[in-house]
Amino acid sequence: MLMYRLMLVLLAASTLPAQRHRVNINTETPEGQLLQMIGQEASNADRKMAMMEEFVNKYARHESVGWVLEQVIAAQLKSNNFDKALASCQQLLAVDPDDPSAAHSCLKAAEGKKDLAGILKWAPATSALARKLVASPAPKDEEAAESWKNQVDYAKQLDTYTEYALYANGLATTDPNQKIAFRDALEKQSPNSQYLPQLNGQYFLALRQTNQTDKAIAFAEKILEKDQTNEDMLVAVADNYINRKINPEKVIEYGTKLGQLMESKPKPEGVSDDDWNKRKTLMAGIGYWMAGVTYFNQNKLAETDANLRKALPYIVGNDALNSQALFFLGLSNYKMGEPKKDKKLMAEALKFNAQCATIKGPFQGQAQKNAQVIRQQYGLK
Repeated sequence: MLMYRLMLVLLAASTLPAQRHRVNINTETPEGQLLQMIGQEASNADRKMAMMEEFVNKYARHESVGWVLEQVIAAQLKSNNFDKALASCQQLLAVDPDDPSAAHSCLKAAEGKKDLAGILKWAPATSALARKLVASPAPKDEEAAESWKNQVDYAKQLDTYTEYALYANGLATTDPNQKIAFRDALEKQSPNSQYLPQLNGQYFLALRQTNQTDKAIAFAEKILEKDQTNEDMLVAVADNYINRKINPEKVIEYGTKLGQLMESKPKPEGVSDDDWNKRKTLMAGIGYWMAGVTYFNQNKLAETDANLRKALPYIVGNDALNSQALFFLGLSNYKMGEPKKDKKLMAEALKFNAQCATIKGPFQGQAQKNAQVIRQQYGLK
């Protein structure tokens, strides 16, 4: 009996640079003849697909079924037939459970369908199989070792792609629960991924949007230890400390940093000039206001004066913040000037109290009284 063992390498249809699955053809058997027809068909893609599907259905346990499925999957992905591609790559994984390229095909199919749950499933699965292959020992046979090396190199590329897939889809989704899920999956899979920092801001906001306040604050505290460039985290953590009456030094540090950050931070893409100016002004004012008020509570009067003066231009029109800042500025300047009867500081104290007295709120009445006392004591108008 004449036996032909032919190796057909069709790189154009392959899912791997060096194919993991190979084909052996015995033309004296029906399955071998069908394989030969598949390999020779180049003009009619539909006819070729029909023959490949016939082979998979008839000869599911044949040693060449993995190779055929690779070609099937490549064609289905190319034609955007994502449901069938997903089914086919799962068939391939049933044949070869350790094939990272098959899992990657499932991931590409899920991405094509915009199936977020599928992406969350197949990205980590692809990464796990890719890393398993990378960690496997090299074969002793020289030819096999070269094929193994090519597959390892490709597996590393697949692993890197899974990180990007989790990042890109997490960034794109508008569902806060999905944003949380994608970043959690990325951190679990690759704790040192280059993409994690780029998701931090949206992750923090998503936690707050889903009312996971404690988790959001804990996450922000962790990030701020190394990176103090997110204004939302700075203001949230400082505000949390103020409400809990803890960590005044951190309130001062984060408040000052927030003010400095917003004064120099460039406008993000996609944000209008008007919206950015409003946000920049509000955040800078809140930052210096937080630091100034905290300094006042520590009776550090010069520091109170310096920070609240910085806050004033940014909080004009915000009566709640502005009235308290003016009131504390009035008290600080009075306390600094009173021991030496410094009329210059008393004039400043009068000015701030007089301004505070024009704003309705809890400080208005006392500011009016303070202004009257200063005028009487120092003969100021």
